[in-house]
Amino acid sequence: MSRERTIIKYLMILMKTISFLNLTLISVIMAFGIKQTIGEQTSTAFLDKISILPINYWKIPILVVSLYCSLLCLFNLKGLTKTQYIIQIASEILLIFTISLLINFTYPGLFLLLLANTIQYLPKKYWKFSYFLMISIAYLACELAFLSISSHLISFSTYLEYFQSSAQIFLQGVTNFFSTLNILTFLVFMVLMVKDQYSEKEHIIELNDQLNAANTELQIANNQLQEYSTELVKMTETRERNRLAREIHDTLGHALTGIITGIEACIALIDIAPEATKIQLKSISEVAHQGITDVRRSVSRLRPDSLEKLNLEKALVKVFNEMSTATNASIEYDFLTDINNFHNEEEDIIYRVIQESITNSIRHGKADRIKVLIKKDGESLDIRIDDNGVGCHDVTKGFGLHHMQERLNMLSGELNYNGDSGFHIQAKFPLRAKKDD
Repeated sequence: MSRERTIIKYLMILMKTISFLNLTLISVIMAFGIKQTIGEQTSTAFLDKISILPINYWKIPILVVSLYCSLLCLFNLKGLTKTQYIIQIASEILLIFTISLLINFTYPGLFLLLLANTIQYLPKKYWKFSYFLMISIAYLACELAFLSISSHLISFSTYLEYFQSSAQIFLQGVTNFFSTLNILTFLVFMVLMVKDQYSEKEHIIELNDQLNAANTELQIANNQLQEYSTELVKMTETRERNRLAREIHDTLGHALTGIITGIEACIALIDIAPEATKIQLKSISEVAHQGITDVRRSVSRLRPDSLEKLNLEKALVKVFNEMSTATNASIEYDFLTDINNFHNEEEDIIYRVIQESITNSIRHGKADRIKVLIKKDGESLDIRIDDNGVGCHDVTKGFGLHHMQERLNMLSGELNYNGDSGFHIQAKFPLRAKKDD
């Protein structure tokens, strides 16, 4: 709550308190005056001054206080509809008029209090003007009504006559002070209300400016997000094409190399060793079927079939045995560290790098002896594949080497190769914490 709102709240309480004290004092003075008239047996002189008999003196303070408390209760009703507000204000005006009849004059503080409450709590601005006009008309009507019957009313000064002169001056001064203080409080209340409304309007304008700025930024961000989304789709498509290219190259390349080399061996053996040729063809068939299975799984974004069924070590041994049988190449391997407890993506890359290297050695290097070594080097895994093939002095990075590099980049790894005296590949990447068993 703002500072102005807090002060307005306390000013409202002060106005209610001042009106209560003043009305209570006036009603007590009236009751005391009537009681003194009866006690001093001067009622005949008193009645000569009036034309209407007053009610019992003790009822006046009780009725005034009760009606005023009822008025405060009506003030506390909030969240009403327009019709309910009209009924509420009409009831409040009726209570004020009744209190005025009891004290024989219109007390402006009550109408000021009603105005302050209406201005503070009415929810809609266009309602406030209508009710302000209604209350103003009611005040003028009340004044005119009391003016028309003034000759029949007992003036407040008549009741003061039954007090000593010093007491008369004091009591008159106190009631006048309360009335003046009530008006001053209302004026301060109105000034703060106007200031608060102005501040609220400025705050709303500022919030609107901020909202417009935020909407502009949001629109810019939305446009950027759409651009990023379009770019992401393109990147995803490119990444997926590259993935499929790598997977199909690795699986089909590996399988076709084994098939081609095996068929060439069968052509050479078929005349001199038919039974050996049948065994060779059976191995070639198994390699072909495995290649088709791996292609299907790659298209479906699954791991190689061997890694789905076997651990990494057994899957690699299976690759070595199949290629050795299909191509008659000698493949030696040495695992100097446990390779069965890596993360899936690490196992996939190890499997694919070794598979591609063996395929290249046989297909391009015409190698018949291949050595595979896997060991740990500090916190990294070191993979070495060496063959006795024809080698290459001027190595051009082809599809296979390029895909191996892409796979290693995913794990912040590196790829080194050398084509002197056969072909030598070293793949190295940092290991993460081992997965749970």
